[in-house]
Amino acid sequence: MTLSTPGPTLGVVGGGQLGRMLAEAAAPLGIEVVVTDPTPDPPAGPVARDALTGDFDDEATIRGLAERSDYLTFEIELADPDALERVSEETGTPVHPKPDTLRLIQDKLVQKRELAEAGVPVPEFRRVDSEADLRGACEELGYPAMVKARRGGYDGRGNVPVESPDDVAEAFAEIVDTAQGATPEDPEGVAMVEEMVDFDREVAIMGCLGDGKQDAFPVTETIHREEILREMVAPARVGEAVRERAREVALDVLDVVEGRGVYGIELFQHGDEVLLNEIAPRPHNSGHWTIEGCHTSQFEQHARAVTGRPLGTTEQRAPTALANLLGDVAERQEATMSGEQAIFEADRAHLHWYGKREVYRLRKMGHVTLVGEPDADRDELVEAVGALRDGTTFQN
Repeated sequence: MTLSTPGPTLGVVGGGQLGRMLAEAAAPLGIEVVVTDPTPDPPAGPVARDALTGDFDDEATIRGLAERSDYLTFEIELADPDALERVSEETGTPVHPKPDTLRLIQDKLVQKRELAEAGVPVPEFRRVDSEADLRGACEELGYPAMVKARRGGYDGRGNVPVESPDDVAEAFAEIVDTAQGATPEDPEGVAMVEEMVDFDREVAIMGCLGDGKQDAFPVTETIHREEILREMVAPARVGEAVRERAREVALDVLDVVEGRGVYGIELFQHGDEVLLNEIAPRPHNSGHWTIEGCHTSQFEQHARAVTGRPLGTTEQRAPTALANLLGDVAERQEATMSGEQAIFEADRAHLHWYGKREVYRLRKMGHVTLVGEPDADRDELVEAVGALRDGTTFQN
């Protein structure tokens, strides 16, 4: 194949850290990236060819992006599938994953229903439209349970545990307050509740869809606190049977979604059982380790897939651990990082700074990856990457 000069342009709705890393991965492939973002100077701006300013669901901005692009994709679920579909039809610019997939995944209840109907194992769940619905569902599913906003939640926002009957009213009010499109006067259709899974660990797989081909990266163990992903290690510290079962579930999920690209598939592992938690129709935090840990990163894979190129190998180079660098300040302020010198001094350690100008508590500001020797002890690897992370601070 002969690459034209300049190469194809990939338009990305969203210019955050995912858009930034996607642009970094696309450039060596001869793919130029243009992003849209509500922020005039988004994290992806310095590495993308251009950044258009506009809301994620602004159709005029998406049309302007499509007119400059050979392919469209998105790095955030707040993109408007209806606008993407109309613009794609009008301009002839293909969009992947498909808008129907974005519609499916934007609503967690619809997502769970369709996956359950397809035979994908999921936790027990119920639709809840009122405080009374939530109370009844929790009595049926048992306490504790997890009530979730159907739309708009991420990084723990929109997920509220319900420990006992005394928590029902407050939990439902909090979900209505955070759910996209909800008001206290009209909460219907904004929430669902799931049984609380007594999992041994949380794991994730980055699934890949190309033209007529499915694949998946190795199973990753993800470690959360306060509903925020803190560390991860791959391969996950699970047996071969669980790894094989997780891959089977991930490939079953790929049978349900439509459109080329990389999909973040979050799972619960309990014994030899694996249950689906949620899907993201894009590269995902739990796959960032692939940048140094695999021969093809999730971002290169996504760029390959959505532009119709063959998928790269998902083979892992060596055991790899990652720690997220999170905001540690009490109030929103200008972002200033210190303590990163130890990361630069550590062998096989890699710092990724997302270029965000402001920091606030638990905001993802970057990550550090530590690639081990082929026979590395994964417990020690997680401890070591956590220590590198803990040496950094964003306090002025």
